[in-house]
Amino acid sequence: MEAIDPAYGTTTLLLIAAAAVAVLLFLIIKVNMHAFVALVLVSVLTALAAGIPVADVPSAISFGFSNTIGSVALLVGFGVMIGRLLELTGGAQVLADTLISRFGEKRAPLALGVAALLFGFPIFFDAGLVVFLPIIMTVARRFGGSLLLYGLPAAGAFAAMHAIVPPHPGPVAAAEAFGANIGLTLLIGVPVAVLSWYVGVLLVSQYIGRRVHVDVPEALFGEMNGGREITRADDSATGGTTDQDSAAGSTLTRSAPAFSTVLGVLLLPFVLISFNTVLSTLTTAGVIAEGATWAEYLMLLGNTSVALLITVIVATLVLGLREHSMADVSTIFDKALGPVCSVILITGAGGMFGGVLRLSGIGGALSDSLSGLGMSLIVQAFLIATLLRVAQGSATVAITTTAGLISAAALEADLSSIQLSLLVFAIAAGATVLSHVNDSGFWLVSRFFGMDVKTTLKTWTVMETTLGVTAFLISLALWMVV
Repeated sequence: MEAIDPAYGTTTLLLIAAAAVAVLLFLIIKVNMHAFVALVLVSVLTALAAGIPVADVPSAISFGFSNTIGSVALLVGFGVMIGRLLELTGGAQVLADTLISRFGEKRAPLALGVAALLFGFPIFFDAGLVVFLPIIMTVARRFGGSLLLYGLPAAGAFAAMHAIVPPHPGPVAAAEAFGANIGLTLLIGVPVAVLSWYVGVLLVSQYIGRRVHVDVPEALFGEMNGGREITRADDSATGGTTDQDSAAGSTLTRSAPAFSTVLGVLLLPFVLISFNTVLSTLTTAGVIAEGATWAEYLMLLGNTSVALLITVIVATLVLGLREHSMADVSTIFDKALGPVCSVILITGAGGMFGGVLRLSGIGGALSDSLSGLGMSLIVQAFLIATLLRVAQGSATVAITTTAGLISAAALEADLSSIQLSLLVFAIAAGATVLSHVNDSGFWLVSRFFGMDVKTTLKTWTVMETTLGVTAFLISLALWMVV
């Protein structure tokens, strides 16, 4: 669905957007209205207030919802299946123990973040976070303290790689708009992303985690699942662990899977997804002929949903069926899916709200008014991307829109290849800051980490902002010396 011609001027539209966010926060935080209901209600009211024709309102609210659900529902569903299977078969514990033995207990957050940085190279933020959740939860349970001490470094690592480093779609699209060298953008982007993560995520998350306590949620990968309490005890006779299911009255004894098996299951979706991202980049760059059949088949395997489906099947074979029947595995999957319905619906509703803001013309009106600002091009790029991000929520839309707005100025400025890459990072930095209630990723983190809106604003929003600001400052410093 295309954006509707704005019914009001820029100032009025921005006031409507600000009022919509304020009403949404009031309903959720003060009135304690369910987030899903509040998001749908405010989306409808915002569409009407912004001048979207009444007949088009149903299409406008379903646009963002269906687009978000289409990408999130399968991803989250398959992801929690993999996660629950890893958790119940002891795979998550094996991986957590190995990471901690390599890095040490005090460096557990660093270990999780480094692993997420590596896995985040080919995979999108939301997919990486879903697959990584059981490891985060397992480490957090083992050492105690706030979940944020362990969850934010990993989630922030996926966010940093997704925003800054090709072959992710945002930086690739911006690089193409400027005619920047994608290979050079990749080479510079990796150290920029890692340094930004260390300063803006790891250090900040440790500060936040010591001041804001968030318990490990039990609904997704906890010891309680669907009303069935699973208790564990070491079983010295078998060399494994014993799971006692209080609801079924049964005891299942199992040995932990090998570390190589667990690592292989986790690496599989990342390898498959890399087929899609890398081959898409190579096709765009002209290295691979467009329409090559072999590339299209590999890209199909690398589609996020297909890759996770394949991983579910492999995990069932190598983990679930080691000591359980297919019926037991099906029961595990069935119990894992129940708690994520709320996650999927709320995330979709967040996408609905952001979609309404985009269709109303708020983003376009804002970008038109900012495109002629008289300031340094890299500062202008950061500010425009930031304001677009805050106004409509989508980081990808903010990146692509900003790149399109300043591409002509970038070409006229006769910038070097390095400066063009730095311009890409500045836009990505602006599109990262201030994740809030119109961002579907905000709701994904909020629901998975078991945080209310107020806590998510104080933690995730702050950390995303420090990540983006750090990336921009690094880019600005390099811009001034090259």
